[in-house]
Amino acid sequence: MTIGVWVLGDQLWEGQAALQTCADQKEKVSVLMVESLQHCLELPYHLQKLVLVWSAMRHFAEELRQNGWQVTYYQLADNFEQPLQEWIQQQQIDELRVMRPTDRPFARSLQSMQLPCPIEIVPNNRFLWEEGEFQRWAKPRKRLLMEDFYREGRRRFNILMEGEHPVGGKWNFDKENRKPPKGKIETPKPIHFEPDAITQEIIDWLKTAPQFEQHRQYWKLEPFHWGVTHHQAKQVLDNFIQAQLSGFGPYQDAMLTGEHTMWHALLSPYLNLGLLHPLEVVQAAEQAYYENQAEWELSSVEGFVRQVMGWREYMHGVYALVSNDYPEKNWFNHTQPLPEFFWTGETKMNCLHQIISQTREIGYAHHIQRLMVLANFALIAGLSPQETEQWFHAAFIDAYDWVMQTNVIGMGMFADGGVLASKPYAASANYINRMSDYCKSCHYSASDRTGEKACPFNFFYWDFLARHREKLKGQGRMSFILNNLDKMKDGELAEIQAQATDWRRSH
Repeated sequence: MTIGVWVLGDQLWEGQAALQTCADQKEKVSVLMVESLQHCLELPYHLQKLVLVWSAMRHFAEELRQNGWQVTYYQLADNFEQPLQEWIQQQQIDELRVMRPTDRPFARSLQSMQLPCPIEIVPNNRFLWEEGEFQRWAKPRKRLLMEDFYREGRRRFNILMEGEHPVGGKWNFDKENRKPPKGKIETPKPIHFEPDAITQEIIDWLKTAPQFEQHRQYWKLEPFHWGVTHHQAKQVLDNFIQAQLSGFGPYQDAMLTGEHTMWHALLSPYLNLGLLHPLEVVQAAEQAYYENQAEWELSSVEGFVRQVMGWREYMHGVYALVSNDYPEKNWFNHTQPLPEFFWTGETKMNCLHQIISQTREIGYAHHIQRLMVLANFALIAGLSPQETEQWFHAAFIDAYDWVMQTNVIGMGMFADGGVLASKPYAASANYINRMSDYCKSCHYSASDRTGEKACPFNFFYWDFLARHREKLKGQGRMSFILNNLDKMKDGELAEIQAQATDWRRSH
């Protein structure tokens, strides 16, 4: 019997479950990897994401061959199914094994394929929690609180624990992780890699490929400095642990002009491809803390661990739990089309200009830039959650369906009506002015709510609260904020709403 293993493009780890089921009989196993142009043209994905995924796949195929696996690799195929069918026949595959796809649309596509051999879906081991384990944790709970899940994860994997208690006596140091960027701040520099021959071949092809002409209008292809192998991803992890982790906590929410990464780890693209496993990441951070706890603040290490084994795992678990119609949720019935400046960066709002321009350049923005500027604007301006999610999915180098649905539809846009978050993450220009230096060089005034210089974040914020007051008053912690609508001067709210309406009509 010939066993076939299809390794998907976000499962690039020899320890992945499907390969492990037959690791002791490599000579009887045929491995398949496929690049699908059809799949990569479903959205106008960032060019650097295409380079990262294809180069990482090609490097991983070589790694498997060096380790004794027999690998068939299809470059730039039209689709997945035709190469799959061809390979099954040529290799006389009797049983196909695939590690469970993380993204639901691909899982449905896989199930619908008419294959000439049986297929075994192997449970996915790329996360700390398997889908079934999260479902068992969630089932008895009336409300799924990330903090409860995070604490359970800390106990389960014994991370930053002293017996049954958290190291330092507190589970969460979030209040110490919100320092605004005041004064001169020296930030660490991220590690960069130069493209090798495999990577450069992909870059050169994408420069002229007619299928990607639209992509080239939106995104910059070079310089490309991302790692493409497990070894390089491990170098990024080591550099973060040594040079960035100790200072990560205080300024993890801060934003500065020209500072694309601050203290952020830049590990999400590698975690989401399978080049790193979350357990090795959090254990490395924990070990570094124990070795340096006399000098390091626990808040920095805990804040990072919470992002990886708290928020990332929670988002994956919720994604697997919600109904199939979750991507279409639109609790506020927002239908405003996505403005063109999301693709060009050409807007007088400096915060949006800076972050979108940065994203066009490297395919990355950190979590506060995404949540409190990009998604916040989309929410209060009334942009379509579906168009916004598709933009996020296309723009970011670490974006996949499982990541974007929960983060954009749920967390950023509150389009699920509170399944994931307790209240909308809506904010005026005051938040951006406090946590960044963007407002200092902006055409608009961060303090004006009406008038020619009024920041759109201000009039949209109050317009959002007014338009949805009835729905919002039932959400946690919103009543006090909504009461401020009644304290406005006569006619000011009407002027705010008129200005918001005029902006939407002109965009």
